[in-house]
Amino acid sequence: METIEDLKGRIESTQDLHSVVKTMKALAAVNIRQYERSVLALEDYSRAVEMGLRVVLRNQTGPPVTARRAPQDRMGAVIFGSDQGMCGQLNDQIVGHALKIMDDLAIEERHLLAVGERVMARMEDTGHAVEQYVSVPTGVGGITPAVQTLLAEIDRWNHEYGLNQVFLFHNRQTSGAAFTPRTTHLLPIDDAWLRRLREKPWPTRALPTYTMGWDPLFSALIREYLFISLFRAFAESLASENASRFASMQGAEKGIEERLSELNARFHQRRQMTITEELLDIMAGFEALKGTT
Repeated sequence: METIEDLKGRIESTQDLHSVVKTMKALAAVNIRQYERSVLALEDYSRAVEMGLRVVLRNQTGPPVTARRAPQDRMGAVIFGSDQGMCGQLNDQIVGHALKIMDDLAIEERHLLAVGERVMARMEDTGHAVEQYVSVPTGVGGITPAVQTLLAEIDRWNHEYGLNQVFLFHNRQTSGAAFTPRTTHLLPIDDAWLRRLREKPWPTRALPTYTMGWDPLFSALIREYLFISLFRAFAESLASENASRFASMQGAEKGIEERLSELNARFHQRRQMTITEELLDIMAGFEALKGTT
């Protein structure tokens, strides 16, 4: 039978676990907001790049810009997941989504890059070899170096395999702790999107101009567009990871609180039983003493 000391020890260890879970839940909530703000801040930068592309495309003197035709028999894919656990089905869902899209495309030659150790393990468990692994940034400040790493890897794909068809698979937070898988066709650049930018009227009567050469300026703006797309994928994936972790910690916190209530009830019951037993022993001893006098 468990003693009062045993129950005290279990209550203390459960309370310690409850504190850890509450801390992780609070950190997840703070991180969600941090990544949400980074996505919102990125919108202004994205609009500035798009306006720059509109200026360059309107002043184009040569033939219309079109994206290079991507090889249809090979592709590159970047799958965003997590390095850490306790984030529910986040990695399983994005891996299932990525595999379904790639199977639908029916492209045999696939070059895979995993962002996150756990999503890499899930991919390899399904029999898909991952060529490159990139760790998940621990904060907004780590996203930019990670994006530069991905851009270098995409350049390598292009030079070594002649591959310029690249997809991004990542989760995107929808509301609260909910998220959904998302596919971004990063390369080649959408021709229809370029045409829409070129034909879109300028919002003011003062038309901007530039002095830099057309080719290097256009290439620099496209590079910024790729940077924005990758940065957004990182931020949205990290927001989804923390939203999933928040939901997991919320469920764990509820379970721990129920366990604490149960342990406290058993502790009070056991203490009352001990007090009752001690009183009965005292009364029995008193009665025994009375009988001897």
